[in-house]
Amino acid sequence: MSMASAVTRRTKLPDVGTTIFSVIGQLAAQHNAINLAQGAPGFPCDAALIARVNQAMRDGHNQYAPMTGYLPLKEALAEKIANLYGQTYDVASEILITASASEGLYAAIAALVHAGDEVIFFEPAFDSYAPVIRLQGATPVALKLKVPQFAIDWDEVRAAITPRTRMIVINTPHNPSGQALSAEDLTQLAALTRHSDIIVLSDEVYEHILFDGRRHHGMATHPELAQRSVIVSSFGKTFHVTGWRVGYCVAPADLMDEVVKVHQFLMYAADTPMQVAFAEWLREPSHYLSLSNFYQQKRDLLASLLQESPFQLLPTAGSFFMLASYDHFSDESDSDMVKRLITAHGVAAIPLSAFYTDGTDNRLIRLSFAKDEATLQAGAQALCLLKAR
Repeated sequence: MSMASAVTRRTKLPDVGTTIFSVIGQLAAQHNAINLAQGAPGFPCDAALIARVNQAMRDGHNQYAPMTGYLPLKEALAEKIANLYGQTYDVASEILITASASEGLYAAIAALVHAGDEVIFFEPAFDSYAPVIRLQGATPVALKLKVPQFAIDWDEVRAAITPRTRMIVINTPHNPSGQALSAEDLTQLAALTRHSDIIVLSDEVYEHILFDGRRHHGMATHPELAQRSVIVSSFGKTFHVTGWRVGYCVAPADLMDEVVKVHQFLMYAADTPMQVAFAEWLREPSHYLSLSNFYQQKRDLLASLLQESPFQLLPTAGSFFMLASYDHFSDESDSDMVKRLITAHGVAAIPLSAFYTDGTDNRLIRLSFAKDEATLQAGAQALCLLKAR
């Protein structure tokens, strides 16, 4: 017999339940669907990287790492960032190893955003931004990227800024649209934040995955923006080990000092043997500089396989993802379309409405091409069998 609790239930996130990613994952598992939904590599990482982790364990690196991160890893990161983007970060005070990029995003928002503040971000957006902002007693201000270009309207941003604006959250390359900021975008962002106290939180977990010769225009490539930015990235996305949950933040010392205060009470330190292995792995630039070509081949393969499908594919500049439009042949909601794909055709995708706080439905679904060739072929074959409704 169950007993009712004597404690009154209270919730800080009354409208937040199980995420659509979990719902789709469960439905896909029930139907044994081909997984083009999850934004995680569907192939193994390099066996040599696993060997380095195993060696680190055998060498005794099994206790807490230093709270801000394993020093050789921080040194390797500083060298990489300086070489790629021209920005120098102090190893002791401006680099933090986190237990995933998600923890880095949470720590930055929790440390730097206060009750009553406003935080501008752009939808469609990674689903954690708005809830984490709300948990600080702050107000998320969602600006919608224009479909189908998914470009930022900087005049709209300028109009949205108020005296309470504390932070602007940027994501480039962008999940879920696959678009990427340009040098001109950074010029615009610098101009509208100049002479303000606005902090830029830049989610750059796909920094090494850009296509067709594009360069990554992250905040570290712009000296003025670097001075007001917390940049978050991911070893998991870069090295095909999303389950290892190790990421990092870089920021000017005055901002990083606040982020570290929160980080120490969230995780204290990220996993030690993984940090030791990554420190060695980063010393060989080919381990990350090869990613653009690697994923571009997968993007192009999936696009070619879907030429005979009823979907219209939107161009993608970077990340693991491409968007597919279907409003020219069906008026189904994107959630219904995804459910039909899973239950009737055995292939899983994500509805784009899941990336909007108000459920905006543009009749677009997100497909992940971070999969092995056999999965891409099977998924595309299933999508090509879809009939108009």
